[in-house]
Amino acid sequence: MDKPKVAFICVHNSCRSQIAEALGKLLASDVFESFSAGTELKERIEPGAVRLMKELYGLDMELSQRPKLIKELPPIDVAVTMGCNVECPYLPCKMREDWGLEDPTGKGEDELRRTIALIESKIKELRARLAEMGPA
Repeated sequence: MDKPKVAFICVHNSCRSQIAEALGKLLASDVFESFSAGTELKERIEPGAVRLMKELYGLDMELSQRPKLIKELPPIDVAVTMGCNVECPYLPCKMREDWGLEDPTGKGEDELRRTIALIESKIKELRARLAEMGPA
């Protein structure tokens, strides 16, 4: 059976959702497929996030990811909003949750590192829950 498709949704799809997509691919690709998108676009992924993901995980998000709009997503099974305090458009899915993460953009490296660590923890929790539930 197909693995569930998980979409990480944020306003600009430039930091938290991009980190979640990258860590989902790294830590949970055996259980689910990871995607990210936003309701508005920034020109590029947050440079501090790109640098720290390279440093911490050896991942270059700019090689395989770019900011995308929600309309570019395939049909998804799980929608995870990052905590943007905005109303996301309706996205058909079987399960949805909000991670309530503050945007670390412009708040310094310590805050960005803390956010990356939180996202890693949440990806691992989601992986465990979806693995327990079985295929989509």
